[in-house]
Amino acid sequence: MHTVTLRDLMRIWMLFLWCASCNCGPDPRKREALIRLEASRRTGGNITLNEREKLLDGKLQKLKQHDMEARQFPPSMHFFKAKHLIDQSPVFSLLQKMPKGAALHVHDFAMVGVDWLVKNVTYRENCYVCFTHEQTVRFIFSSGQPASRPHCSSWTLLRSLREKIIKSSAFLDRCCIIKLYFIRNLTLFTEDPDRAYPSQDTVWKRFKQAFLVAYGLVTYAPVFKDYLYEGLRQFYEDNIMYVEIRALLPVTYELDGKLNNKDWSMRACQDVVRRFTANYPDFLGARVIFTVHRGINAAEAVKTVEEAMTLHRNYPDIMAGFDFVGQEDLGRPLWYFKDALSLPEDRGVNLPYFFHAGETDSQGTDVDQNLMDALLFNTTRIGHGFALARHPVVKEMSRKMDVPLEVCPISNQVLKLVSDLRDHPAAVLMAEGHPVVISSDDPALFGATALSHDFYEAFMGFGGMSFNLGTLKELVINSLRYSSLPSQTKKKAIEVLLVKWDKFVSESLL
Repeated sequence: MHTVTLRDLMRIWMLFLWCASCNCGPDPRKREALIRLEASRRTGGNITLNEREKLLDGKLQKLKQHDMEARQFPPSMHFFKAKHLIDQSPVFSLLQKMPKGAALHVHDFAMVGVDWLVKNVTYRENCYVCFTHEQTVRFIFSSGQPASRPHCSSWTLLRSLREKIIKSSAFLDRCCIIKLYFIRNLTLFTEDPDRAYPSQDTVWKRFKQAFLVAYGLVTYAPVFKDYLYEGLRQFYEDNIMYVEIRALLPVTYELDGKLNNKDWSMRACQDVVRRFTANYPDFLGARVIFTVHRGINAAEAVKTVEEAMTLHRNYPDIMAGFDFVGQEDLGRPLWYFKDALSLPEDRGVNLPYFFHAGETDSQGTDVDQNLMDALLFNTTRIGHGFALARHPVVKEMSRKMDVPLEVCPISNQVLKLVSDLRDHPAAVLMAEGHPVVISSDDPALFGATALSHDFYEAFMGFGGMSFNLGTLKELVINSLRYSSLPSQTKKKAIEVLLVKWDKFVSESLL
């Protein structure tokens, strides 16, 4: 991050005076000085590249130029239409290999590619399915026939359903159809997103439905643990070394119907993370940001914050803090929850906040004040912050408090805040050197990789040819700098990251 100093202001003023006093046209030296000064303000503008990094940056710029000049520029297109183009890009291939530090804004039930859910979960014993009146599906595991539920067909054992299909003459086609049907219900992907999702409310409705489809699968206790482990594995495979997960910590269930509480879920997360880091020693771990839907009332919020304080006290190594989730425009604003959110400070308890705020284009509403209120409640980071550029005072507060935005490009586009990612407000913020990290929000629902697709969209869409290897280096360092890790752990993590970075640079030059 670059803070404007008095020296910077004096340099700009002197350049202005020189330009104003000259009657013979602009001086090329002054023009070059302005270009350098503006470049120094950008994210990564103060990163000094060594000789090998400069060589890789030259290679990267040539690769970027190719994508910029292509007939179809992926960031200008909807991700569902652009994904196949991105996958073929040498820039994307390089970004996949790049160590990306941490993913700091990811939701629990949207981490794992849906192919894994269909292939590895729906084929398990005792998995039942029902088909809703809205032409979606629900799943549940049960040792016997589950009780019927409203607006849903009778439960069918999936194994029996597949056996019936196999007996038919066209079982291969039908098996493929049912697999695709399940996958389509678990993601938002569609060939024609503009037609399928004409409004924010439409896409958010489909978004919430996809979570409900996954819910019965992932809240089955054995799957809950396997899912988290697989999520960490998929993020690790995308060269991510640390993850912070927004988790609802829902009630999980056993095959006999026994229910497990949030304490069980936290212990399960703790156990899975320990097991994963034992198997992958260069993975730094994961922490949970406990979340609740922003539609709850004030009394429920008090109980939830009290529960969050207890979880944070009991599981300090795995529990990072608290946040609200859900469609911001339809939820209650942060100020509505002021009494609940003031409880930790009133009781002398430390409960870090990581608020979603500014994920809206409804300027001037109560929801539009969430950004200001998030800072007043001393949020550690701001989730999305799409509206921040329209609030100059709050933007300056965020910069002075060094509170970064968790920018999730693909999510903002799919959920219809912006259509062309070159127009994303983060482009302006990063040009000013505002603190940001890049994350992926719900990659499984979008059919994206854990983080590489979002890095491509940000790197190519927000900065075009002005972003370079220094931009990428600062972004990946930011991801650990602004994590909730303890300061000493954070320092060591950045040292490990830089070793991985140097290895990446060397290998990319071969």
